[in-house]
Amino acid sequence: QVQLQESGGGSVQSGGSLRLSCEASVYSYIDYCVGWLRQAPGKERENVASITSDGIITYADSVKGRFTISEDKGKKTSYLQMNSLKPEDTAMYYCVADDLPRDSRGGNWCSQDFGYRGQGTQVTVSS
Repeated sequence: QVQLQESGGGSVQSGGSLRLSCEASVYSYIDYCVGWLRQAPGKERENVASITSDGIITYADSVKGRFTISEDKGKKTSYLQMNSLKPEDTAMYYCVADDLPRDSRGGNWCSQDFGYRGQGTQVTVSS
């Protein structure tokens, strides 16, 4: 059972920055994906960023150039640095992960069907 624990959400003004952290037990596995997805009220879930055990990093077009995903394997933690935040970034952010080999995952985003999701942390950006 993979365990995920997010932290770092909060409220900022437009143009501000936040860093989210996700402590993930999945780093004990050889194959893994760790990422972030978000969901705002009335909107569909959106994959934001992911990083895999073979070093593939993927971003949604909406956050490219503003968000950076990274990891510290020693601390079993993934980070999402969010800069130049916009009101449309307001959402609940969830850390997601899976322990699947790339061939089983079917893409660069972490599997939602066969993966895990944390409790979520709220990010609110005011204009």
